[in-house]
Amino acid sequence: MTDETVTAEDPITGEEIDVPADVEIGEIIDSPVTGAELEVIAVDPVQLEEAPELEEDWGE
Repeated sequence: MTDETVTAEDPITGEEIDVPADVEIGEIIDSPVTGAELEVIAVDPVQLEEAPELEEDWGE
């Protein structure tokens, strides 16, 4: 098994970061630069956006 990666732009810092080549839309990865959670929004090419904060659902 190979550990292939592709580069994507960190939406917070603009830096290029390596992400696994087999990421899927909706997957959450941690930014190696800021530690923030980033969500994969496209895979060809890989595009990331800051993941939304999870809000508690009180059954409303």
